Amino acid sequence: MIATSQPMLATSAELRHGDCRAVLPELAAGSARLVYMDPPFLTQSVQRLVTRDRAQQFEFSDLWSGQRHYAAFLHACLTQLRRVLAPDGALFLHCDRRATHLARALLDQVFGARNFRAEIIWQYRRWSNAQRALLPAHQTIYHYSKSDRYVFHPMYVEYSPATNVDQLLQRRTRDAHGKAVYARDVEGRVLAAGAKRGVPLGDVWDIPYLNPKAKERVGYPTQKPVLLLERILELASDRGDLVLDPCCGSGTTLVAAELLGRRSIGIDRSKPALALARKRLLQPMKSESMLLEKGREAYRVADERLLDELGDLDVVPAARGGIARARGRVARACGSRRELPAARARGARRSASRQPARAGTRRAAG
Repeated sequence: MIATSQPMLATSAELRHGDCRAVLPELAAGSARLVYMDPPFLTQSVQRLVTRDRAQQFEFSDLWSGQRHYAAFLHACLTQLRRVLAPDGALFLHCDRRATHLARALLDQVFGARNFRAEIIWQYRRWSNAQRALLPAHQTIYHYSKSDRYVFHPMYVEYSPATNVDQLLQRRTRDAHGKAVYARDVEGRVLAAGAKRGVPLGDVWDIPYLNPKAKERVGYPTQKPVLLLERILELASDRGDLVLDPCCGSGTTLVAAELLGRRSIGIDRSKPALALARKRLLQPMKSESMLLEKGREAYRVADERLLDELGDLDVVPAARGGIARARGRVARACGSRRELPAARARGARRSASRQPARAGTRRAAG
């Protein structure tokens, strides 16, 4: 497939049409500071999704003759991506349970196991399914550098609710026996340790999956949230750096790069996908996550008294539409709100009746 370059107006992003294996050899060696690759996941299906207004359908093929075929594709891409990376650059490869074993082995082979930096787990909450298996609720992002010298900007998050912050704010020293103790002044008062930056960002990232009504959702299958890509770019690149996405799809990486002042190149085999990316770049946007701003605890608004009452009923509570409606459903299930204590008594009698007979025998014998 012939590769074509289409510079954008009023943006530093560049879109190239073609198979990345054919386009990557045209890029200068050592030109990209960061590569994010989100290849097909070896699902052995055609990924399809219709836009919200039902006006257009986007799709791409994820069909392979087998694992060797898929691995050959990845190996060819990774070999070229390593060449294109700057000496202090890094690659982030996104995959899921179907191909993590292949991706890790190939990355070790091409980049060297010594240049492995992190296995990032992107976890999220998804809707339930009917499979007889655990619900898939995470994907994996492998972080490899090209050498021991690589760009990395530490990030910090808040301490957990269980952390004793008061202790963290007190300076520590070691006594004559080498044991850590609180540092004190001449009058015996504990000395302050100064401001704390928080906890270094770990390798499990709780970033919400794009919901169907998210502003940035464009109807492209497997679209990732801009927030996820922003975090990657902030960790391993600087303003003005070149970011490369060899399987850019709808252009989320390019949008994140635009918002953060990075240059970018996106490659894809699909002309409709590139047209969509071009449209997004003209007006880049991201969906703000109230979950990340407030934290999950802010959404724990269950009525403990109501849950206590529900615990005595032979039902599984599913609070949808607010606590008020949940109260109404419980009241209707019991006949009236005044019957809740009676329901509790009935629940207690049912629980007692379900005890094994030998337990009663032991009590009688005692």
